[in-house]
Amino acid sequence: SNTFLRGHFAKVYAMQWCKSSTSLVSASQDGKLIVWNGLTGNKIYAIPLRSSWVMTCAFSPNGHFVACGGLDNICSVYGLKAKEAPIRVSRELSAHTGYLSCCRFVDDRKIVTSSGDMTCMLWDIETGILEQQFQGHTGDVMSVDVSPDGKTFVSGACDLAGMLWDLSAPPRPVSKFTDENIARPLNTFTGHDGDINAIKFFPNGNLFATGSDDGCAMLFDIRAMQCLKSYTYKNNTGAKSGITSLDFSKSGKYLFGGYDDFKVNVWDTIRHSGEVSGVLQGHANRVSCLGVSADGFAICTGSW
Repeated sequence: SNTFLRGHFAKVYAMQWCKSSTSLVSASQDGKLIVWNGLTGNKIYAIPLRSSWVMTCAFSPNGHFVACGGLDNICSVYGLKAKEAPIRVSRELSAHTGYLSCCRFVDDRKIVTSSGDMTCMLWDIETGILEQQFQGHTGDVMSVDVSPDGKTFVSGACDLAGMLWDLSAPPRPVSKFTDENIARPLNTFTGHDGDINAIKFFPNGNLFATGSDDGCAMLFDIRAMQCLKSYTYKNNTGAKSGITSLDFSKSGKYLFGGYDDFKVNVWDTIRHSGEVSGVLQGHANRVSCLGVSADGFAICTGSW
């Protein structure tokens, strides 16, 4: 069955489920961050944003915080347990010199951000301190995802590369990052012919998938440092549609990809044929974001 989450009045750019509940958060260019009950479709919180040019949002694992950012170059963190209404920003994390493309919580205290300035950053939410800067991409970083154990993260960028980074190193909260204290990637993964818009860890943390403007999704093995499988799709006209978002089913058997041609394609990661296993349709514009719930029973999609 389908549940429609109605409440935004402009393009929905991003969404993410909470790992510890059935709640999810969505961000729209109507200047609102909305927290939903995924079971009933009811709104729990509607948070007005200082900037309507939002591009990403994230939910903390314990469900106490949500974060967002966009063309203001700032990651804004909101505490959902505050008593005052409307909910106000509790922390603004500002150091990027380009737009904020993605943010993901490492745990309930730390968050990773990526930016059009070609860097990623690790922050302490409680203190607002920038703990580490990650540099290695030569194009806008579009997406990040944190491993299930929280020790590493991956990033995808407009330089056509995916990179693996170490989060377990001791933090280096310094006033100015230099070549000596900037973190470098552990490994670099290539193969795409277009910008990488989405990146997502496999549930066991040993693999990750990337989605690109070249219309291809690629599955990489971190241990073997190579691509295991690529999934290519062409629309009815024979042209390739760009991938905007990715997520795995809870078991990892299925890979869901959101596309520019308004569809969500489902790929079977076990089958070697590389053929589309299913298609989810219903949106009247590009699928901008998607995510599978923590219990694995639902998938939420957002569109322009």
